[in-house]
Amino acid sequence: MQGWLFYFYSLLFGISFLLWACQDSNTTNAEKAAAQDASAGTASAKQAPANIVFFGNSLTAGYGLDPEEAFPALIQQWIDSLGYSYQAVNAGLSGETTAGGVARIDWILKQPVAVFVLELGGNDGLRGLAPEETEKNLRLIIQKVKKKYPQAPILLTGMEAPPNMGRAYTEAFRAVFARVAEAEKTAFLRFLLEGVAGEAALNQADGIHPTALGQRRVAQNVWKVLMPLLLKPKS
Repeated sequence: MQGWLFYFYSLLFGISFLLWACQDSNTTNAEKAAAQDASAGTASAKQAPANIVFFGNSLTAGYGLDPEEAFPALIQQWIDSLGYSYQAVNAGLSGETTAGGVARIDWILKQPVAVFVLELGGNDGLRGLAPEETEKNLRLIIQKVKKKYPQAPILLTGMEAPPNMGRAYTEAFRAVFARVAEAEKTAFLRFLLEGVAGEAALNQADGIHPTALGQRRVAQNVWKVLMPLLLKPKS
């Protein structure tokens, strides 16, 4: 009788031990899997490129051209070739005024922003809108970006009004951009279309929108001011 009891308790102990071992193994495997998933998620987050948002009008959108020919896409090529971890986001909208930009900016800022390039004002000048309104709108856009992403560098690109608007207007309009850049402490490109405006070979038939070659010159203008704002890739 005692032998039978000893055998019974030994069997019961063995079964309990196996169940405990299996449970412990499953827990360990689950913990390992969770750790691997967390590690993969962290690595993915570290590798995700930071967004450079190009917020502008048809000049940014690349009106009349393939998206790959617009200056944000050209800058992306240079970013990739240098090993920088940034993604160019083309948020250009043809016909956009600074007032339209104010209305659209909150939606744009729903995505992460590491660097912000503001290219608006050209359509204000073409329509002869009051420079004071352009200045107010540009500052409001910049302030919204600063509030949502205070660490993001901001680059403001300047624009010229067409000469047929009269000397007083063109001078007042030109002064807006430098004044905004100084007041809001942003990086500043004096004239986006430097070397492009007025050059027939670099503009489409309308004389306003750059050709693919003109967009390359625009990209060069922007890159000179943008590059110093970017974090260099780790060696």
